Amino acid sequence: MNKKSYLRSTEWFGKDDKMGFVHRSWLRNQGHPDHLFRDKPVIGICNTWSDLTPCNAHLREFADIVKRGVYEAGGFPLEFPVMSLGETLMKPTTMLWRNLASMDVEETIRANPLDGIVLLTGCDKTTPSTLMGAASVNLPTIVVPGGPMLNGKFRGKDIGSGTATWQLSEGMKAGTVSREDLIEAESCMSRSAGHCMTMGTASSMASMVETLGLTLPGASAIPAVDSRKKVMAHLSGNRIVEMVKEDLSLSKILTRQAFENAIKVNSAIGGSTNFIIHLVAIAGRIGVDLVLDDFDKLGSGMPLLLNLMPSGKYLMEDFYYAGGLPVILDELRGHIHTGALTINGKTIGENCKDAPCYNRDVIANIEKPFKDSAGIAVLKGNLCENGAVIKPSAATYSLMQHKGRAVVFETIEDYHDRIDDPDLDIDKTCVMVLKGVGPVGYPGMPEVGNLDLPEKLVKEGVKDMVRISDGRMSGTAYGTVVLHISPESSIGGNLALVQNGDMIELDVKKRKLILHVSDKELKKRKENWKAPDPVADRGYVNLFINHVEQAEKGCDFDFLRGASGNKVMRDLH
Repeated sequence: MNKKSYLRSTEWFGKDDKMGFVHRSWLRNQGHPDHLFRDKPVIGICNTWSDLTPCNAHLREFADIVKRGVYEAGGFPLEFPVMSLGETLMKPTTMLWRNLASMDVEETIRANPLDGIVLLTGCDKTTPSTLMGAASVNLPTIVVPGGPMLNGKFRGKDIGSGTATWQLSEGMKAGTVSREDLIEAESCMSRSAGHCMTMGTASSMASMVETLGLTLPGASAIPAVDSRKKVMAHLSGNRIVEMVKEDLSLSKILTRQAFENAIKVNSAIGGSTNFIIHLVAIAGRIGVDLVLDDFDKLGSGMPLLLNLMPSGKYLMEDFYYAGGLPVILDELRGHIHTGALTINGKTIGENCKDAPCYNRDVIANIEKPFKDSAGIAVLKGNLCENGAVIKPSAATYSLMQHKGRAVVFETIEDYHDRIDDPDLDIDKTCVMVLKGVGPVGYPGMPEVGNLDLPEKLVKEGVKDMVRISDGRMSGTAYGTVVLHISPESSIGGNLALVQNGDMIELDVKKRKLILHVSDKELKKRKENWKAPDPVADRGYVNLFINHVEQAEKGCDFDFLRGASGNKVMRDLH
């Protein structure tokens, strides 16, 4: 590629006037020598480290490793913190803060003398939020995924983060798991640094950025504590300097072809439904037209090649040892755009060519997949006029065509108050309906869609039921769960009008979700419906409620679609 002669950072450090003096002088208090300010690409290391984000707690060390690589390649690394989003601790949901973190990243990059960016990511929302922000500025950018934890080990068996949580919870209700069992498993599940080692949202996001071409080949599956992850971080520091010299900006990599590849790969690995919302939001920032139907059209017919929890039995550590994502990409060579450019300057087809597989029980051959079709099905109907989604690979086959009586929970609090009431009028044929957990209503669209089943039914041996909501579910979860119903109930979607006893029909094959109530009756109910009061009247949460878009548009803010670029028009003095 052509070498870039102009550096953006020169506008700060390259002038011998008052402002050049200001920019260089104060930064020298950290001991930076003169030559670093002269014609050196300045690399911003965007660090989502935080003690409050357990999955990213090791990224402080990784920033130093990336710096070594940047220095070695002739760059000037400057690390900066951004808001970190810890999925397991933040209330009411990290999704409420994803857009805020993206704004933090965007404005920090644009306002500072940076020529290239390294994103240190891990936990679910830290990957899409940082990438959304970086895409809005469109500088050369590389992602260093923090990596999954080692496999959980409990009484001689592997347990997967998140997935084991739901299994143990069900066992507690059924009386087959004791409190002592739970405490012991708690100390066995998360036994190293890193994010969830199931194919939850964090692993799906790491696989997404590798498929998009934003990591070095093979980076996504390496365990966080494997020394090869540190090598990948070092080499990423090397590579970002070269990317700046080549002017290899994000928009040259994040093309329509790259997004289509990501959709197909997410299907083939049994990735999270959360992937949809995040990929749509990223596409909106970079200017690629991506709609909900693309996920069904491109992904629903893809074969499932990865035998990983929650759709299978293995974990991310096993995936890496089997060959990692390059094997999946090579198997899908006839389905993906192999000519899509990646950050190492090669195409994704070149990067994965003849990738060896070391365990076919973990990664299947495309001629003999684990399931013939996986992906995410997009549903339409009078209950979800703008769409809803379901993950068939995590659902019960016999329930994917089902008609049942609605049992309605108006809020998450209503659900918690009544779900285990022995007098609740519910049986295994019913459809559980949860309202008020969408982007506006909760607010933030939490991962509560995979509702725990009633205790009395669990004790009877019931393993799954149809559950529908305008919320999300964890990528580690499973079940016949319909999610992302749009328009959501809190803004007057038909989900708000569902009453106990209404008949609801789910037909995944026909892509239908139907409320068997007449249009006349729905109109009458709508006339009597009152919108719930907003949960906040000030601050960021109020901003979120007033400007967040619905699930099929990625839940981004309406005023953030499209890029703003990297220009800063005015100086600070």
